[in-house]
Amino acid sequence: MKEIKINTNYPSIEDLRTKASKMIPKFAFEYLDGGCNEDVNLHRNTSELREVQLTPQYLRNFNGTSLKTKLFGIEYDAPFGIAPVGLQGLMWPNSPEILAKAAFEHNIPFVLSTVTTTSIERAAELTEGRAWFQLYHPTEDSLRDDIIKRAEAAECPVLVILCDVPSFGFRPRDIRNGLAMPPKMNLTNILQAFGRPSWSLQTLKHGIPNFANLVPYMPKNLDLKQLGKFMDQTFSGRLNEEKIKPIRDMWKGKIVLKGVASHFDAEQAIRLGLDGIIVSNHGGRQLDAGESSIKPLTSIAEKYGDQIEVMMDSGIRSGPDVARALASGAKFTFMGRSFMYGVTALGKKGGNHTISLLKAELQQVMEQLCCENVDDLPKHLVMK
Repeated sequence: MKEIKINTNYPSIEDLRTKASKMIPKFAFEYLDGGCNEDVNLHRNTSELREVQLTPQYLRNFNGTSLKTKLFGIEYDAPFGIAPVGLQGLMWPNSPEILAKAAFEHNIPFVLSTVTTTSIERAAELTEGRAWFQLYHPTEDSLRDDIIKRAEAAECPVLVILCDVPSFGFRPRDIRNGLAMPPKMNLTNILQAFGRPSWSLQTLKHGIPNFANLVPYMPKNLDLKQLGKFMDQTFSGRLNEEKIKPIRDMWKGKIVLKGVASHFDAEQAIRLGLDGIIVSNHGGRQLDAGESSIKPLTSIAEKYGDQIEVMMDSGIRSGPDVARALASGAKFTFMGRSFMYGVTALGKKGGNHTISLLKAELQQVMEQLCCENVDDLPKHLVMK
């Protein structure tokens, strides 16, 4: 396990978030930080998760704490990973590579999005073939098959398929900032960029971010309007049995369905022979009228946890939050914003800092509970 060492100036994710807001242009921070519509579910995710309470057992025999967790036959050094995030290089240049490298060094999963700013091949190189890959479903079977073959050639152990984006979330800030589809840069954005010299210099150094995984399939020299049209024509986020079956037949590794928020979808995933599900509402970015992720997680894990690996993301912002989710039945957890706050705040040191911080927080919680292994966290759940 990599040594836990943090920058004491930023001892919480909220500290990193505050610093991040001062490091990157407003349009980039709002893309990272915001949800959809009125942000109701964005805030509900964390507030309802934090209603979960744990009870200590102080007088029991205690032999120390281990964060190690086995998932799909692989032992990781902590029960959390880095969730897929689109357009990471817009928020901080080279951020997916920073995070992939940090995840490898700390032996936790890094999940690469189809629509982020580094390629499958580069992520695999940085993680020695340990990066997971999240497929955003193409409209054409030939493109789907080619992307999956690339992920297979890169030795990705897990393919994540996304079910919670049948339509783009309605995100007022992104619309105002020109980050909807088609995207557009306006004078306000340019002035904001000039006000963040570190971000601008890093962007100049690493180049304008692009959809690195899609470069082989895109016509040359697209303007922003043409890019929007290409994305609309190339991808359809709506999944169903007909689309999942050929992926299951083609992919020989583990498949995880991300975006599950109901018993119906959990049952479908089991019936279709998938290996895991991530209970998630896309970080509150898709359905503002939906439930927080912790609500369906509890009942889904209780009913299906012995049939399929049940994981969770959305709303998890700290080590205590990880403990709450695991105690509520999740086998594993993922975070997106927390790690992006770290990178946008601290640049190339942000990945290692954020992982170390979360490990330290989680270890303290488990020591306080007198809980030796993460699998035992459900024994400390305060039942309501």
